Amino acid sequence: MLKSSTINDVARLAGVSKRTVSRVINGSLAVGESTRVKVEKVIAELNYSPSPQARGLASSRSYLLGLIYDNPDALYLDDVQRGVLEVCSQLGYELVVHPCRYRSETLVQDCFAFINRSKLDGVILLPPVSELDHLAAALKEAERPYVRLTSVLLDETYHSVVSDDRAAAAEMARYFAQLGHQDIAFISGPQRYKSSTERMEGFQLGLSAYGIKLRPDWIVEGNNSFETGIECAQQLLSGAVKPTAIFANNDQMAAGVLKAAHELGIKVPEQLSVAGFDDNLLASRIIPALTTIRRPVRQMAQLAATKIIMDIEDNRHAAGHVAAKVAPTLVVRESTKRL
Repeated sequence: MLKSSTINDVARLAGVSKRTVSRVINGSLAVGESTRVKVEKVIAELNYSPSPQARGLASSRSYLLGLIYDNPDALYLDDVQRGVLEVCSQLGYELVVHPCRYRSETLVQDCFAFINRSKLDGVILLPPVSELDHLAAALKEAERPYVRLTSVLLDETYHSVVSDDRAAAAEMARYFAQLGHQDIAFISGPQRYKSSTERMEGFQLGLSAYGIKLRPDWIVEGNNSFETGIECAQQLLSGAVKPTAIFANNDQMAAGVLKAAHELGIKVPEQLSVAGFDDNLLASRIIPALTTIRRPVRQMAQLAATKIIMDIEDNRHAAGHVAAKVAPTLVVRESTKRL
């Protein structure tokens, strides 16, 4: 029976270290083109196919990434997972998903228990968990690779992928103003989240350029759910004077606004323009289709996975040069109209 080739055989014949062979197998960008070609030629000649266990032993890694989240939006989470998995499948990693409680007093301990139990090489943090500086500080002190998806830069670029939510919300404000709206309401997300404050402040800043100021009683706080979108809209639309436009912090709440308006006999967009944020799958499928801000969630997830794998493979410098900021864009559909 012929003996199977090993990573040691590949390294010896290619004249490189086992670590370099491992990097080539995993598509690491830290390996030069000539070295990669040489190693791949030897791999093909030997018909070498590493097992996951052998890969891990050879490199002292598990080839597992963790995704830590506390976000009720299943559509957002699905987009993130798809983006991360696209990179993982190319570079030989697997993904383990872990829900947590953002406000738990034992959050840091729980996250580290997950990391250690699953033997993770690194973790990707989603908002609002990614906004917790004390968790990031603990990961940094323990020298655990991590990347944070956030709406404002909170860390070094190799630890960060940022969506410029402030600028995007300002663009929505300009759009509403250019449609002729002045009686505008805003449904924010939880104000303890940086993403919520970034969007609200960006929206207010955009309106101020047109001399428009939000009425204090027309700024209401939801929790980013469909149900609170309904509740907030009912509150905003129950007065004698009603807004002609409502911007909600996310698409889920904007969908709730559409439902509340329908139940109250208010026509969208003829009597009320409604817009959201995210452009998830729901936005284009509801009636009327929702004007929103398209946040490139899958692209952000791909960038995060690329950065963390580079960091894991000792190429933090290159990770820092991968794009750290993405620009959401306005998508106009049927739920908004000129006055």
